[in-house]
Amino acid sequence: MFKKILIANRGEIACRVMKTARKMGIKTVAVYSDADRDALHVEMADEAVHIGPPAASESYLIIDKILDACKRTGAEAVHPGYGFLSEREAFPVALQKAGLVFIGPNPGAIAAMGDKIESKKAAAKAKVSTVPGHLGEISDAKHAVKIAEEIGYPVMIKASAGGGGKGMRIAYDRKECEEGFTLARSEAKSSFGDDRIFIEKFIENPRHIEIQVLGDKHGNIVYLGERECSIQRRNQKVIEEAPSPLLDEKTRKLMGEQAVALARAVNYDSAGTVEFVAGQDRSFFFLEMNTRLQVEHPVTELITGIDLVEQMIRVAAGEKLAFKQSDIKLDGWAVESRIYAEDPYRNFLPSIGRLTKYRPPAESSTNGVTIRNDTGVFEGGEISMFYDPMIAKLVTHAPTRAEAIEVQSEALDAFYIDGIQHNVPFLTALMQHPRWRSGNISTGFIKEEYPDGFAVRAAEGNELKVLAAVAAVVDHQNNARRREITHQMSGRPVRFAKRRVVKVGEVSQFLEVAGGEGTGELYFVTLLSADGSPQDTLEIVTNWSPGEPVWHGRVGGTPATVQVRPILNGVNLAYRGVQAPIRVYTEREAALAALMPEKQAADMSKFLLCPMPGLVKAIHVGEGAEVKAGDALAVVEAMKMENILRAERDGTVKVVNAKAGDSLAVDAVILEFN
Repeated sequence: MFKKILIANRGEIACRVMKTARKMGIKTVAVYSDADRDALHVEMADEAVHIGPPAASESYLIIDKILDACKRTGAEAVHPGYGFLSEREAFPVALQKAGLVFIGPNPGAIAAMGDKIESKKAAAKAKVSTVPGHLGEISDAKHAVKIAEEIGYPVMIKASAGGGGKGMRIAYDRKECEEGFTLARSEAKSSFGDDRIFIEKFIENPRHIEIQVLGDKHGNIVYLGERECSIQRRNQKVIEEAPSPLLDEKTRKLMGEQAVALARAVNYDSAGTVEFVAGQDRSFFFLEMNTRLQVEHPVTELITGIDLVEQMIRVAAGEKLAFKQSDIKLDGWAVESRIYAEDPYRNFLPSIGRLTKYRPPAESSTNGVTIRNDTGVFEGGEISMFYDPMIAKLVTHAPTRAEAIEVQSEALDAFYIDGIQHNVPFLTALMQHPRWRSGNISTGFIKEEYPDGFAVRAAEGNELKVLAAVAAVVDHQNNARRREITHQMSGRPVRFAKRRVVKVGEVSQFLEVAGGEGTGELYFVTLLSADGSPQDTLEIVTNWSPGEPVWHGRVGGTPATVQVRPILNGVNLAYRGVQAPIRVYTEREAALAALMPEKQAADMSKFLLCPMPGLVKAIHVGEGAEVKAGDALAVVEAMKMENILRAERDGTVKVVNAKAGDSLAVDAVILEFN
């Protein structure tokens, strides 16, 4: 077995590999760019080597720098993680020449399967059903349109060396095809150093299901069940689960055997994933094979009990698989949420900055329920504009799908992040969505269920009562804390002053807190209706203390986990996908507050603002240009993704304040209109 390995990656996946290596008694070496000098993976490793500037093309993608780091530290093998060099045939070839071991498949398998175009050809040769498409070279956008029209819209435009949603676009007409091809090729070039593109038919209302395979260097190959990854946004996976709620045992066996046959055809000898697009009728077509560890591998680990990173290391060291296909049993259900540094209220645009607070839920595994958080960040760390926006992967495992979703929901409610925008509010809301809970999903789920983008769901029913009651108790506890600090009535039970919860989110009707009492952990809150009659009396049990970011307790006998952020005269609470600022006043304060004028927001309709920190790739208009609603105005790149900024209405450009190459802050003015 290896004594020391180098992880040629960063962030969450580098930390993940290090955990298993440490468990196996193997020392680890990290590599890092200028932007990652203080990163968590650098701190976790036994040794760390600096490899260059922030841009991946000048650091993590330079093979010679990885080889030099191995030579300097005496690392015997290299784990590539995912992304970066993980599917580049040249990387294991270079390692082999240098006398080093690649912890991944052999170069021949990568050549056959890692390249998306070559993998389609190999699958067709192996008589695997594939999606109709064009696998030849595409010269330009006009050529792409011609191919798309021959196949028939909609089509999927994909980078040959792509993955993770980068370099991928769906086109429903000529215009989208032209734009999509140009953007996909540009993203592919910057992310993978390979701008080859292919086009295939896009199957409507599909489901994305993938089979995990694992092979050794002795001809043994098994499949470890399936994962469903249909909850996607812009072709980037957001939620994954294992197994799939669509498949039955017969279909699972068919897909698994086909995946193994394909892997065997290319002498596959590591962990890999064969991806399929499936119809709602359980029909399926080969999509591609990823010759690396997948982001979503934890859900497979939790339902099989097999550490995939450990198996990759053992296989690379020449060991045989210690189990056969008949030994693989699926146990329970696992759900994974990807926590991203992106703003769900601004069309999921990237967000960068410092994590002023980062408090994930505690990891645990008790009574058949597991909470696992794979992360590469820490409180006080910085989210950079140079890399993928993933912060963490929150994974839960339980005996049934419904239980795994419920545990995931509670864990997300407890996942507290401040300092940047993030998608936890969206994920918590999604966990409550009845269609998701039913399992009736497709890759179009987010677009279909949130056609106008994501917005905060208004509190209603029992959620409204929970938020009002928690706000009242928090207010009471804060007041008790102030009295204790000033030595007023210290240690004595204090009755609530009569309060009015003035506004819960968008609910305009006041909910009155008539009174209550309690000290320590037990409280009682009486809610009144608008006419002053008692509506409900709730028993609240909590050991929350003022200043804690997450409130844990029971409201009316039901467990509740609520995020608490102080605001003027109240709190901002987040619970079950609902976020609501709640003002808690005495009757006199409420009467005075009602007289205060509301501040009007500034009119910014005549400005094009940069929606996130990023690099200006192009400005498409000049001063005096007439633009129509929907016209492309500029392209801004952040976190490896290019974003087209379009005109919201007709107008004339008055001033251009930015140029290609500029680095802009969020809300920087790019254009002014007359």
